[in-house]
Amino acid sequence: MNTPLPPRLSVSGLEVAFGGLTALDRVSFDVHDGETVALIGPNGAGKTTVFNAVCGLVKPRNGTVRIAGRPAPAKATGLLKSGVARTLQGLGLFERMSVLENVLVPLTSLRDPGAVAKALGVLAELDLVHLAARPAGTLPYPERKRVALARALATDPKLLLLDEPAGGLGTADIDALADLVAHVAASGRAVLLVEHHVDFVMRVADRIVVLDFGQVIASGTPEAVQGDPAVEAAYLGLEAAI
Repeated sequence: MNTPLPPRLSVSGLEVAFGGLTALDRVSFDVHDGETVALIGPNGAGKTTVFNAVCGLVKPRNGTVRIAGRPAPAKATGLLKSGVARTLQGLGLFERMSVLENVLVPLTSLRDPGAVAKALGVLAELDLVHLAARPAGTLPYPERKRVALARALATDPKLLLLDEPAGGLGTADIDALADLVAHVAASGRAVLLVEHHVDFVMRVADRIVVLDFGQVIASGTPEAVQGDPAVEAAYLGLEAAI
C-alpha cells in the first residue's frame, strides 16, 4: 500500500505576535501539488504575515510550517533549496540589468551549470525571449510582472508563492496571467497566492482561505466561500473582502 505524499505546504496552528498585537491566531491550511490556493482578506488580516512566516522572515510564537513534510527553513536563504520561490508585490527586479540577467540571478546563486539554457527556456515559455537583452526597467509594467514570474519559475520550484500577481494589470493581462497560473498548477506545482482581484481569484483558485483579524473564518472552494454566511457578515460580500 502506497503511503500518501504529505502536502507540499502545511501550515498548522500558526501564531505570530508583534509586541502585544496578535497578527496570526491558530492559522491552519494545506496546499497540495497541482493545487492553487488563494489567501484573501482585508488589509491587516494577516495575509502577508503568513507569507513571511512560510519564508522564514518572521518567527512564529506557536505552530509549524512544513514543506513536503519537513520543517520549513528558518531563514529565507534556504527557500530555493527547499523548492520554494516567491514573487514580490514590488517586483524586486534589477532595473539596469537585462531581462535575461534578472532571470539568471537565482540560478547563479544555486551555481547551476545549465543556467543560461534554463533561463532562456523559461523566457520562451512566458513569451519573453525577444526581450532578453532589454534592461528590465525599460519594460511596461505588465511585462516586468512576467519577468518577475519568470525569475521565480527559473529554479523549477515545487511551491510558488505569488504576492498580488494581478495588481496593476489590465483585463487582457489578467486573463493571460490566469492562463499562466493554471499552466503552472497543471505542471504539478503547488501555488499559494495573495490577491485582491475577485475575478482573478475566482478563476484560478481551487480553494480559498479567508482571514479576518489573523484568524481563518472560512475555507473551501470559491463557490462555497462566496456563499459563506461568516464571510458575508464579516465583509458585506466577497467583493468587499478582496
